[in-house]
Amino acid sequence: MFAMTIAGKVNSLVIGIALLSLALFTIFVAQQTYNQTREELVRQVAAEVTGQPQLQVAVYYNDQQQLQFALNQFLTLSPAVRYAVMHDAQKETLSRVNRFWSSADELPSFSRIRDGAAPTEQASTTHAEKITPPGMELISLFTGGESVTNLTIPVFSAINPLAKDVTRADFGIALTDPSRVNSLFVVGYLNVAISSSLVRAQTLSAIGLTLLTGGILVIIFAVLANLSTRRITRPLSQLSKVADGISSGNLAAQVAVEDAGELQEIANVLNSIIGGINTYKTKMDVDHQLLSMKVEERTVQLSRRNEELNKAVDQVTQTKNRLRELAYFDSLTSLPNRRLFTEQLNLLLRVSTRNKQPLALLFLDLDNFKRINDSLGHSAGDTLLQTVANRLSACVRDSDVVAHFVGSDSRIDVSRLGGDEFTVVLNQVDSPESAGIVAQRLIEALIKPVEIDGHELVVTPSIGIAVAPRDATDVEGLLKAADTAMYHAKKAGKSSFLFYETDMDAAGVDRLRLETDLRKAIELNQLVMHYQPQVDTRTGTVIGAEALIRWQHPQHGLIPPFKFIPLAEELGLIGELGEWGLREACRQLVEIRSLGLELNKVSVNVSALQFTPGFIHQVAKALQDFDLEPKSIELELTEGIMMDDNAATIRALEQLKEMGIRLSIDDFGTGYSSLSYLSRFPLDELKIDRSFVIDIDKSENDASLVVAIIAMAKSMNLELVAEGVETPEQYHFLTRNGAGIIQGFMFSKPVPLDELKPLLMPAFYSAQIQEVNRQIATMS
Repeated sequence: MFAMTIAGKVNSLVIGIALLSLALFTIFVAQQTYNQTREELVRQVAAEVTGQPQLQVAVYYNDQQQLQFALNQFLTLSPAVRYAVMHDAQKETLSRVNRFWSSADELPSFSRIRDGAAPTEQASTTHAEKITPPGMELISLFTGGESVTNLTIPVFSAINPLAKDVTRADFGIALTDPSRVNSLFVVGYLNVAISSSLVRAQTLSAIGLTLLTGGILVIIFAVLANLSTRRITRPLSQLSKVADGISSGNLAAQVAVEDAGELQEIANVLNSIIGGINTYKTKMDVDHQLLSMKVEERTVQLSRRNEELNKAVDQVTQTKNRLRELAYFDSLTSLPNRRLFTEQLNLLLRVSTRNKQPLALLFLDLDNFKRINDSLGHSAGDTLLQTVANRLSACVRDSDVVAHFVGSDSRIDVSRLGGDEFTVVLNQVDSPESAGIVAQRLIEALIKPVEIDGHELVVTPSIGIAVAPRDATDVEGLLKAADTAMYHAKKAGKSSFLFYETDMDAAGVDRLRLETDLRKAIELNQLVMHYQPQVDTRTGTVIGAEALIRWQHPQHGLIPPFKFIPLAEELGLIGELGEWGLREACRQLVEIRSLGLELNKVSVNVSALQFTPGFIHQVAKALQDFDLEPKSIELELTEGIMMDDNAATIRALEQLKEMGIRLSIDDFGTGYSSLSYLSRFPLDELKIDRSFVIDIDKSENDASLVVAIIAMAKSMNLELVAEGVETPEQYHFLTRNGAGIIQGFMFSKPVPLDELKPLLMPAFYSAQIQEVNRQIATMS
């Protein structure tokens, strides 16, 4: 009975261990197979990205058809791919494809799927997903729910994605001739979502094979264990009798067991226990002596360890100091960073308040620093920042420093808040004017030329000054006031300083509100189009009209373009604004002609910032969408576009000209006018700016200049439009010298479409022109 009980327990234990091992091994195999399957899919995706060089071209041109085709290739790699998304280098989503059952998936944010990875590194993040693939509900239940692995792989390009006027041929050359490629750029990011449930579904066959094989092995082990335990436990009945005899005292000191070698050994052990007790006592005495020797040896070891511990404390102290340096000082310029600046300035403000002594904060920002970074690279920009930091530190006198109340290692007289922003704190100033003297000294120190990589650079700062407690009593308020003053200094002309004034906040709030409203203006249909007619003085007919965008603000009324166009250019909205103006002008021209009215052309103004590689496509699409002839649209180009004298600009203008678009130079002579570009570019028309016309009857210089412009336009076979004409005298001078097309308040101010329509009647202005000619004849 005893033997059978032990055998049963041993068998149960062996079978239990075997089953547990089988379960653990199955889980291990399942996880390994899942990981291998997913890693193989990741490798396939990465290989597919590398194997599609045309992907960089599609991202650069935002070619939706090519992007859709490329993304569909990733769906065919495995059924486990839920969706594939392409982002551009600015993290904006360009295109997406997905399984039909995952169309409702919400895309995680770009920063979440990148999870802090470097721009050029492949990133992988995992998040839970509510939508489970069809048929995968049971797998999702046993695995803790559906999860999605977002794999983001950078798409590299040999062409800078920020470069303009790049053609597909340029990409082809870069791919076929690697020797010409100096560096690679990240043009976009591919995001592929991998379903955990579908990947695990692919591992079911491997798991089933493992379970089948393991089950067979468990059965074999159970049979072998049963046979072994029966053979081992057969002599245990004899051992049981021996144990009963020992407990009852019936056996002699010597225990004998027959016919069992293992039990005989156990009996010998029992017999040796009694004799071993005496031997053990003798060994205890010896061990006591050895223990005393060990204590002495351990004392020496502890002394040595104490010395090592002291060295470790010194190393920790050095590391702590290094960490403090990294936490409180800028790594590039070694100046105090924003964190140290904030902490120490807060302390100084409290001291200043207690001692009733003013404190001045100078907020300094470098003018046009981004242009240096873009032109010469970030290495040159870093060198320039180090030079600026050294000059600022050398320029601030010992009497200006703020280290009187802090340790010598925590001076924040000059700090770098980040980028090209620096601060100078002047403690215990006698008057606010003293801060102005220091600001002027800083400007004079920084405007000295700097030579970097063979280039002589001149950097100018804009400085805002705030004084505590007059302007603010806390760090945030003082920093905000100085920043606001700096912004107004930069707006006033740069390379200057301004003291903070309370009315600056109102201007800043108004500007911020105007920026917010402008972003919504197109969406809320607040933009309207006005037209100023161009009159042929020989026939009295309107031969064209200049389209002018106006902003009908719900609170501020009609806002003129000189207020919101520069703001749109600064906010990067000029492209969207210009495209709206182009399409609205085309739409309203179609409406005019549908009424039987005749208007040969509409002139649309084009900003230099709007003149991008995609602009030609916008023009072509607008003409196609509204079924207009190209000659119906005239583009008025600024001299800024003309002065960008490069092959890409010339080619873009030639393409517009080949389409049949009319090209005009707007406000000729007000900028960097050059007679050479008039001969190089395919122009149709030249417009004389209002600034020359307004004093044409008072200034001989303006009159001579206008006559010269008219003669030059005629010699170059360019049509001529004089704008800003308001008086009969101006009209008479221009028409007498050959300027037959007039635009200005004399005939009409810019008017909405409904008011323009009556002006388009044949010979509408004939009577007015005859009356003006009669007045001129009378005056002469």
